[in-house]
Amino acid sequence: MSIEITKCNLEDLQTLQEVSIETFYEAFKEQNSPESMEAYLEKAFNLEKLELEISNISSQFFLIHFNNEVAGYLKININEAQSEEMGDESLEIERIYLKTKFQKHGLGKVLLNKAIEIATDLDKKKVWLGVWEENENAIAFYKKMGFVQTGTHSFYMGDEEQLDFIMTKTL
Repeated sequence: MSIEITKCNLEDLQTLQEVSIETFYEAFKEQNSPESMEAYLEKAFNLEKLELEISNISSQFFLIHFNNEVAGYLKININEAQSEEMGDESLEIERIYLKTKFQKHGLGKVLLNKAIEIATDLDKKKVWLGVWEENENAIAFYKKMGFVQTGTHSFYMGDEEQLDFIMTKTL
Protein backbone atom coordinates (compact mmCIF):
# COMPACT_ATOMS: atom_id res chain seq x y z
CA MET A 1 0.00 0.00 0.00
CA SER A 2 1.49 3.32 -1.05
CA ILE A 3 0.09 6.78 -0.30
CA GLU A 4 1.49 9.88 -1.95
CA ILE A 5 0.36 13.51 -1.75
CA THR A 6 1.37 15.87 -4.55
CA LYS A 7 0.77 19.61 -4.85
CA CYS A 8 -1.27 20.54 -7.92
CA ASN A 9 -0.05 22.86 -10.62
CA LEU A 10 -1.52 23.90 -13.96
CA GLU A 11 -0.45 20.62 -15.58
CA ASP A 12 -2.82 18.85 -13.16
CA LEU A 13 -5.85 20.93 -14.17
CA GLN A 14 -7.64 18.21 -16.16
CA THR A 15 -7.05 15.57 -13.46
CA LEU A 16 -8.20 18.00 -10.77
CA GLN A 17 -11.38 18.75 -12.70
CA GLU A 18 -12.13 15.05 -13.18
CA VAL A 19 -11.60 14.10 -9.53
CA SER A 20 -13.52 17.19 -8.35
CA ILE A 21 -16.59 16.38 -10.43
CA GLU A 22 -16.49 12.65 -9.66
CA THR A 23 -16.11 13.00 -5.90
CA PHE A 24 -18.65 15.80 -5.49
CA TYR A 25 -21.20 13.93 -7.60
CA GLU A 26 -20.65 10.70 -5.67
CA ALA A 27 -21.02 12.52 -2.35
CA PHE A 28 -24.22 14.44 -3.07
CA LYS A 29 -26.10 12.92 -6.04
CA GLU A 30 -28.64 11.14 -3.82
CA GLN A 31 -29.71 14.29 -1.96
CA ASN A 32 -29.95 16.76 -4.86
CA SER A 33 -31.83 17.06 -8.12
CA PRO A 34 -29.94 16.28 -11.34
CA GLU A 35 -30.54 19.88 -12.45
CA SER A 36 -29.05 21.37 -9.28
CA MET A 37 -26.08 19.00 -9.46
CA GLU A 38 -25.38 19.81 -13.11
CA ALA A 39 -25.61 23.56 -12.51
CA TYR A 40 -23.28 23.37 -9.50
CA LEU A 41 -20.71 21.10 -11.16
CA GLU A 42 -20.49 23.35 -14.22
CA LYS A 43 -20.15 26.49 -12.12
CA ALA A 44 -17.74 25.17 -9.49
CA PHE A 45 -15.47 22.94 -11.54
CA ASN A 46 -15.12 24.45 -15.00
CA LEU A 47 -11.51 24.64 -16.17
CA GLU A 48 -11.36 28.45 -16.15
CA LYS A 49 -12.50 28.64 -12.52
CA LEU A 50 -10.14 25.87 -11.41
CA GLU A 51 -7.25 27.57 -13.21
CA LEU A 52 -7.97 30.80 -11.33
CA GLU A 53 -8.12 28.90 -8.03
CA ILE A 54 -4.85 27.03 -8.66
CA SER A 55 -3.17 30.31 -9.64
CA ASN A 56 -4.23 32.08 -6.42
CA ILE A 57 -1.18 32.29 -4.13
CA SER A 58 -3.47 32.03 -1.08
CA SER A 59 -4.92 28.67 -2.18
CA GLN A 60 -3.31 25.27 -2.61
CA PHE A 61 -4.60 21.99 -4.07
CA PHE A 62 -3.17 18.55 -3.37
CA LEU A 63 -3.93 15.22 -5.02
CA ILE A 64 -3.71 12.07 -2.95
CA HIS A 65 -2.65 8.87 -4.72
CA PHE A 66 -3.33 5.41 -3.34
CA ASN A 67 -1.29 2.66 -5.01
CA ASN A 68 -0.47 5.10 -7.85
CA GLU A 69 -4.13 5.94 -8.54
CA VAL A 70 -5.70 9.34 -7.88
CA ALA A 71 -7.94 8.78 -4.87
CA GLY A 72 -9.05 12.31 -4.01
CA TYR A 73 -7.91 15.83 -3.28
CA LEU A 74 -7.59 18.65 -0.78
CA LYS A 75 -8.01 22.41 -1.25
CA ILE A 76 -6.87 24.84 1.43
CA ASN A 77 -7.16 28.64 1.63
CA ILE A 78 -5.53 31.35 3.69
CA ASN A 79 -5.92 35.11 3.88
CA GLU A 80 -8.48 36.60 1.46
CA ALA A 81 -8.99 33.28 -0.37
CA GLN A 82 -11.00 31.92 2.61
CA SER A 83 -14.70 31.59 1.79
CA GLU A 84 -15.58 33.33 5.07
CA GLU A 85 -13.74 36.12 6.86
CA MET A 86 -11.90 34.19 9.54
CA GLY A 87 -8.79 36.35 9.76
CA ASP A 88 -5.10 35.91 9.16
CA GLU A 89 -4.67 33.33 11.93
CA SER A 90 -6.94 30.80 10.19
CA LEU A 91 -6.55 28.23 7.44
CA GLU A 92 -9.64 26.94 5.65
CA ILE A 93 -10.05 23.43 4.37
CA GLU A 94 -12.43 24.30 1.55
CA ARG A 95 -12.53 20.86 -0.07
CA ILE A 96 -11.50 17.44 1.10
CA TYR A 97 -12.94 14.69 -1.10
CA LEU A 98 -12.17 11.04 -1.77
CA LYS A 99 -13.52 8.74 -4.45
CA THR A 100 -15.98 6.29 -2.90
CA LYS A 101 -13.78 3.25 -3.48
CA PHE A 102 -10.94 4.87 -1.53
CA GLN A 103 -12.95 5.80 1.54
CA LYS A 104 -12.39 3.90 4.80
CA HIS A 105 -8.63 3.56 4.08
CA GLY A 106 -7.50 6.40 6.35
CA LEU A 107 -6.89 8.78 3.44
CA GLY A 108 -9.21 11.48 4.79
CA LYS A 109 -7.13 11.58 7.95
CA VAL A 110 -3.94 11.81 5.86
CA LEU A 111 -5.33 14.81 3.94
CA LEU A 112 -6.62 16.46 7.11
CA ASN A 113 -3.24 16.03 8.77
CA LYS A 114 -1.58 17.56 5.68
CA ALA A 115 -3.75 20.67 6.08
CA ILE A 116 -2.95 20.87 9.81
CA GLU A 117 0.76 20.47 9.07
CA ILE A 118 0.63 23.38 6.59
CA ALA A 119 -1.35 25.50 9.07
CA THR A 120 1.27 24.82 11.74
CA ASP A 121 4.11 25.67 9.33
CA LEU A 122 2.34 28.96 8.54
CA ASP A 123 1.84 29.74 12.27
CA LYS A 124 -1.95 29.62 11.96
CA LYS A 125 -3.92 29.27 15.19
CA LYS A 126 -7.06 27.63 13.75
CA VAL A 127 -8.13 25.30 10.98
CA TRP A 128 -11.76 25.47 9.90
CA LEU A 129 -14.11 24.00 7.32
CA GLY A 130 -17.73 23.93 6.28
CA VAL A 131 -19.60 20.62 6.25
CA TRP A 132 -23.19 20.05 5.15
CA GLU A 133 -25.46 19.70 8.16
CA GLU A 134 -26.83 16.41 6.79
CA ASN A 135 -23.43 14.80 6.18
CA GLU A 136 -23.40 12.86 9.43
CA ASN A 137 -20.38 10.69 8.56
CA ALA A 138 -18.21 13.69 7.82
CA ILE A 139 -19.39 15.55 10.93
CA ALA A 140 -18.57 12.53 13.10
CA PHE A 141 -15.14 12.24 11.45
CA TYR A 142 -14.30 15.90 12.05
CA LYS A 143 -15.45 15.70 15.67
CA LYS A 144 -13.22 12.65 16.15
CA MET A 145 -10.35 14.71 14.71
CA GLY A 146 -10.88 17.49 17.28
CA PHE A 147 -13.13 19.91 15.39
CA VAL A 148 -16.08 21.61 17.09
CA GLN A 149 -19.03 23.42 15.52
CA THR A 150 -18.51 27.17 15.79
CA GLY A 151 -21.14 28.50 13.40
CA THR A 152 -23.06 28.01 10.16
CA HIS A 153 -23.07 29.42 6.66
CA SER A 154 -25.18 29.03 3.53
CA PHE A 155 -24.11 26.86 0.63
CA TYR A 156 -25.97 27.01 -2.68
CA MET A 157 -26.59 23.94 -4.80
CA GLY A 158 -28.03 25.50 -7.92
CA ASP A 159 -30.83 27.71 -6.60
CA GLU A 160 -31.26 25.64 -3.44
CA GLU A 161 -29.86 27.03 -0.19
CA GLN A 162 -28.34 24.46 2.15
CA LEU A 163 -26.79 24.91 5.57
CA ASP A 164 -23.17 24.06 6.33
CA PHE A 165 -21.83 23.76 9.85
CA ILE A 166 -18.59 25.66 10.35
CA MET A 167 -16.28 23.42 12.33
CA THR A 168 -13.02 24.66 13.83
CA LYS A 169 -9.97 23.07 15.38
CA THR A 170 -7.69 25.23 17.51
CA LEU A 171 -4.03 24.39 17.04
